[in-house]
Amino acid sequence: MRSFSDCVRSGSWRGFSGDAIRDVVNIGIGGSDLGPKLAVHALSAWQHPGLNFHFISNLDSANLAPLLDKLDPRTTLFVVASKSFTTQETLINAHTARDWLCAKAGGQSEEVMARHFVAVTAVPELARNFGLPEPNIFRIWDWVGGRYSLWSAVGVSIALAVGMDNFEALLKGAEAMDRHFQEAPLGENLPVLMALVGIWNSNFLGAETNAVLPYNESLRYLPAFLQQLEMESNGKTVGRDGQPLECKANPVVWGAIGSNGQHAFFQLLHQGGWLVPCDFIAAVESNFPLPGHQAPLLANCFAQAAALAFGKTEAEARSELEAAGLSGEQLTALLPHKVFTGNQPSTLLLLPKLDARYLGLLLALYEHKTFVQGVIWGVNSFDQWGVEIGKQLAGRLLPALRGEGDVAGLDESTAALIKWCRAHKAL
Repeated sequence: MRSFSDCVRSGSWRGFSGDAIRDVVNIGIGGSDLGPKLAVHALSAWQHPGLNFHFISNLDSANLAPLLDKLDPRTTLFVVASKSFTTQETLINAHTARDWLCAKAGGQSEEVMARHFVAVTAVPELARNFGLPEPNIFRIWDWVGGRYSLWSAVGVSIALAVGMDNFEALLKGAEAMDRHFQEAPLGENLPVLMALVGIWNSNFLGAETNAVLPYNESLRYLPAFLQQLEMESNGKTVGRDGQPLECKANPVVWGAIGSNGQHAFFQLLHQGGWLVPCDFIAAVESNFPLPGHQAPLLANCFAQAAALAFGKTEAEARSELEAAGLSGEQLTALLPHKVFTGNQPSTLLLLPKLDARYLGLLLALYEHKTFVQGVIWGVNSFDQWGVEIGKQLAGRLLPALRGEGDVAGLDESTAALIKWCRAHKAL
């Protein structure tokens, strides 16, 4: 990874026409997309100024087609990340990218593939069948789940973006959290404490969701990353022993940039009547400092956490309205709208700064929190059988959609949908 990333970043890795790489396209899905995308965006302050990074995951051609229209095939490198190298979405996008590149290059050749494609996989023979030479194949272990894989060769796009030194700093941060989790007493153990707080909120207070609210633009993709990490790991009703669980395991994880959320859904958090625990995440220093921006940002973050916790009593609201000159019927009519019940639980994670080491600490903290909760709930946090059912059914439906099979044996709703599609558009 170091040798490869150094070559690309220095400009010594050349495309088929002799030009240096300018665009890197990571093709993957799930953990092969969310982890690298999160980290590259989070560490964008350290990104190589001559390289642009793109992440393709969606099978919808609206994700890939507009990008291909903008790319120069002479200066584009594709990273195909798939542990099995059979994932449908990734392979269809990869084949489309390969066809596009080879058409622009005047045909597929070993040299074209060797200069413009690399793969990350646990099945190197399938990457070779795709047309890649052995030096272009980065191997990962088959036991690494995608949502836990950014620390492995799946992170090659991270190394390309910010350099191998920063990638190793990311690993060092994660290692520091690993050691803290392993060695710290339970009462001071951050992953354990966060896990217990989450279980208290969900299983004892009845919260069904958990909002992730980073007050940091660089962490825009953290909520999506944590959705997969937590819900794919622990979103189960059957325990490790094969028996039904006696309680619910894992709330629905969702979220957005906190400052944007204040003008979207925070109204519901404050007065909607739902119990929604929140994770606030902020950094004291900005990676992109502008005068007059960071202090108001942090003030809003802290204020929202305090307002959710303590709210505003009727007496406080009445006093404020009276101080503003309101009285009588006008005050009485407005008073109920100015009361906030508070008592909404939240956790605030405050980093000195968001660099590679602190990002590693943060992500490993959530990984270990997820593991601890899985142990307490009694589920296996490292399988994901629920992911497979949709894939299997899609494989059965595809021939019918293409007109290569009939709809016999399908439920009436799905059969009707397929018939409608076939009648309106040739697939």
